[in-house]
Parts: sequence; structure tokens; C-alpha cells
Amino acid sequence: MVPIRSARSRRKAGEGMSIARSPQARVDEAVGLASAISLDVVAQLAVPLSTLRPATLFGTGKVEEIAALVKAEGAGLVFIDHVLSPVQQRNLEEAWHAKVIDRTGLILEIFGERAQTREGRLQVELAHLNYQKSRLVRSWTHLERQRGGFGFLGGPGETQIEADRRALQERIARIEHELETVVRTRRLQRENRRKVPHPIVALVGYTNAGKSTLFNTLTNAGIFAENLLFATLDPTLRRLKLPHGTEVILSDTVGFISDLPTHLVAAFRATLEEVIEASLILHVRDIAHEDSDAQAKDVETVLGQLGVEIGKSERIIEVWNKIDLLPEDARPSEQLKAEPGRPAVVPISALTGEGLPALVQLVEDRLNKGRAAFTVDLAGADLAKLHRLYELGEVMSREDDEDGTTHAVLRVSEKHETAFHNEFPQARQTH
Repeated sequence: MVPIRSARSRRKAGEGMSIARSPQARVDEAVGLASAISLDVVAQLAVPLSTLRPATLFGTGKVEEIAALVKAEGAGLVFIDHVLSPVQQRNLEEAWHAKVIDRTGLILEIFGERAQTREGRLQVELAHLNYQKSRLVRSWTHLERQRGGFGFLGGPGETQIEADRRALQERIARIEHELETVVRTRRLQRENRRKVPHPIVALVGYTNAGKSTLFNTLTNAGIFAENLLFATLDPTLRRLKLPHGTEVILSDTVGFISDLPTHLVAAFRATLEEVIEASLILHVRDIAHEDSDAQAKDVETVLGQLGVEIGKSERIIEVWNKIDLLPEDARPSEQLKAEPGRPAVVPISALTGEGLPALVQLVEDRLNKGRAAFTVDLAGADLAKLHRLYELGEVMSREDDEDGTTHAVLRVSEKHETAFHNEFPQARQTH
């Protein structure tokens, strides 16, 4: 297998300049995508492009050069880390006598292999069918049937491509109907969670940024986490109790990637609605990666498509992961407070646990921001109720006087508010 990473010319001003990636990092990511489904990479090549050729993407000389490389290596598959039109894919396969797959096709293959749940498999199949719809001409042009019916009496019939497109559309409609059921189920689950209102904290980030490792460290979930692109695909939810008693639902979502196929964003919208609904979003970044800033920009782009603007949202915390891979003098030692247009930053290592107490504390502080605090004074027989304060809320401070009176300041969760006021009518709201 030969992965080829094309590098486009610079975009014109006004077209939405993105942060430049280093050529080697782009090649490494292409190889990582190929390795994610155990393809044997025999050669790799970065091809700078000043002009995109409509017939073959590359110029004639480069097509011939790659043909020689494919033949010399005996490669049966060429991965182009770029979007190919059906015509470009067909022409390159004819020129190289090998199967050609583009970035969208390979990501769909990876997702298809990783999906474990019925919902995940349906989402991937829907994305794949929508992708395949535009490529039927490649497969079926030589099988056209221009007449139908019996003998010479039949009128004009449909071409094979039209029959296959119709079959595809019918299958797409069935899957969309099944996914509608999934959407309704998720909506009911969210409504049930609101009845026992645990806030949702969603992990998002570029693929392989360490989201699943962080998820495992915080919840002891034991979900699959490897140094692979898209190591996990299906979303996972776990309950997490924070140090002062606040309970949250932690959600691990699919990793994002640059040029994420629009078919996938659309198909996974039901899953990604967990992010939209989240009370807090932790944007996990691989801060040791040379393209960390560019990766963060790609994540922001996808979140923007979902209606979440990172720069304008107080729901975002940036988690700078993998600081254990940085030299000692390059490690950020303290968290950075939120500023206009930039979320708060917490440096951590999900692997070693460094920085996690500060992250968990910030999460709890953010979730409790704006919640009323109450002061309760307990003396004499009322001291027997002290344990109930810890059960009903988050005790932020406690003072014990010499005469045996206890003064406690606590925040009360919404679900326990009625019980708290019934049991402690003497409580005073603290401003």
C-alpha cells in the first residue's frame, strides 16, 4: 500500500485560511490512517500541488512517477490523502493498475471496522451509501441496459446505474428511518437524565489526543484506548462523582480529524448531540504534537458546524494533554484562566495523572458556578443531622465552635433542594 499525501497550494485571502501543517506531519497522519486498519505501508510520498488536475489530480509526470513506484513495490492499493472525484479515481486506477482510495473512503473504512454498536454501524453505513451514490458511474457504466421488456416489444428501460441508484436510495431511506428511532431513544434518555439532573461533561478532541485514556483514568471504565487514529468510535457514558459530591455524566465521543467527510458529520449528528446538550465541554488536545494548533482549529471547525463556538462559550475548557512527552523546561506548569475569545486551559497527563486534580476541581467549580450556597448552623440535638448535609449537597466549608456548634456552608444539588429545605428550614442563603 502506498499512501500519497497531497499538499494544496495556499488558499487565497478571504477563503478561510487554516493553520499550516508541516509536510511530514501530514504524511505521518496519512500513514497513521492506513495503519489504523492494518494496511502494510510499503512506500509514502508527499506531493505538492500548485494546480489540481480535473482528470487525475496530479500532473502527467507525477502520475507516471507514482506508477513506476507502485509497480516497483508491487502495491495493490494506493491511498490518496485527498478527496478524489469519481473520474479522478477511475483514471488513476487505470494508470497505476491498482486499487485507489481517497481520504473519505479510507476514513469510512476505518469507521466501519471500529463501529461496535448497532447505532454506530447504521451511521457508518448511511455515510458510506451517501458517499457511494456519486460513484456508481465508475462501477456500472459498462453494464448499461438501454431497453427493457420482452423481446423487441419493450419500451425504453432504465440503465443499470439508475436501478442501482434507486436501490441505494431505498436502503438509505430505511437506514434513516432506523436512525430516527435512535434519535427518539436518545431524546427520551436525555429527558430521563433531566429528571435526575446530572450535568453532562463531554470530551471532544482530535483523534488520538488521549480522550479515551482520560476517560478511563477518571472513571475506571476500561474502554479501548490505543495509540491509533480512531481507536474508539462509539460514544460511551459513565457516571463520575467529583471530590465535593457533585455527580456528572462523562461522555467520550468520536475523535475529529481534518477534512472530516461531511457524510460522517451528518450521519453522526445524533451521537454528537450529546456534545450540543453538554453542560461543559472538555476540548482535549495533544499538546506534544507539532500540529497541535492546527488540530485544535479542525476541532473548532466541526464544533462550529454543530453550533458550538469555542471562543464565545464559557462551557469550554481546553485540556492540554500529554505534557509528560514535553521536555521539563517546555511544560506548562499552571492552568491559564479564561480570557475573552479563549477558554481556560489546564495542562495534564492522562497517562501519569499529573494535573488531573486541578482539572477535576475546575470542572466542579464551573458546574457549580451560579448555584446558591447556604449556611446551616447546627447545635445540640441537631448535630445528628450533620451527615445529611454531606448527602444532600457539597459542603464547601465547616467551622466547629468550642461550644459544640457547627457552621457549614454548602451548595445543594437541584435534585436534593426540596429535601434540604424540608430538613433544614433554618438554612440561610449565602451571597
